[in-house]
Amino acid sequence: MKHAILFLAYKNIDHLVEYINCLDDDFLFYIHLDKKSKIKSASIEKLYRQKNVEIISREYSVNWGGLNLLKALLLLAKEALKNKEIGYLHSMSGQDFPIKSCKEIKNFFKEHKGKQFIEHFPLPSNRWAGGGMNRLDYYNFYDVFNKKTKLGTQLISASLKIQKFLGFKRKPFAAFPKLYGGSVWWSLSSCCVSYVINLLDKDPAIMERMKHTHCPEEILFQSVLMNSHFEPSIIGKTMTLVLWEYRNGNSPATLDKSDLQKVLKSNKLFARKFEYPVSKELVRLIKKEVA
Repeated sequence: MKHAILFLAYKNIDHLVEYINCLDDDFLFYIHLDKKSKIKSASIEKLYRQKNVEIISREYSVNWGGLNLLKALLLLAKEALKNKEIGYLHSMSGQDFPIKSCKEIKNFFKEHKGKQFIEHFPLPSNRWAGGGMNRLDYYNFYDVFNKKTKLGTQLISASLKIQKFLGFKRKPFAAFPKLYGGSVWWSLSSCCVSYVINLLDKDPAIMERMKHTHCPEEILFQSVLMNSHFEPSIIGKTMTLVLWEYRNGNSPATLDKSDLQKVLKSNKLFARKFEYPVSKELVRLIKKEVA
């Protein structure tokens, strides 16, 4: 059984190379690089030269919170499913890293074959602002305006305030009896991902309704699968370790060498966020310990 690593990245090519070289030939890599990211052609060529890199796409310009991240993920998943040897697909950011050996990762999924590892919780939920329903009830213009800029943040906020002031709400998302949310970082079997993609092909209205939804990648997979025959096989957790605290300039925390013991003692298989130079020594220590 082979594994597909679906990378959603926009920088840190050297870190992707480190990741790729940690795993063996049973892991194949499908990479989407944000179209608007300023990555030098030499860095992309370096990535192409790495083993088991199947595709590098720059199809979409990705704004945080917008639909294009989900589109990029689906693009990579469709490419990976063309290889019938792939048993599991794993969605990853470009700031992830494996924290267990190849053997341990492969054995875990052999032992849990047919299980789906994706965080989920019913909406509305107190885990998200406004119960998460603000994401769906209003037009969120993250694909139009870049949240990472001050002006973009102001325009997105203003559009929401205007809609609420006018008492406007979008029509309910009626495609599923119950809506769910959760992390975009998951490990799903190939038949499970195929089910999601086939459903979207049969019912284009689902993706149409995802337009102008805030972070739709954190709703779509959960809502599809928890309303499907896969529900009994779903384990409600991700296999990616994330420290939800503000540290090293980011939330979730950018990991550093002080996190080594947390990483090694974790029962997770992957971790994030790794950012150079802060995380460089931690990467070296992980490689030394889990090789």
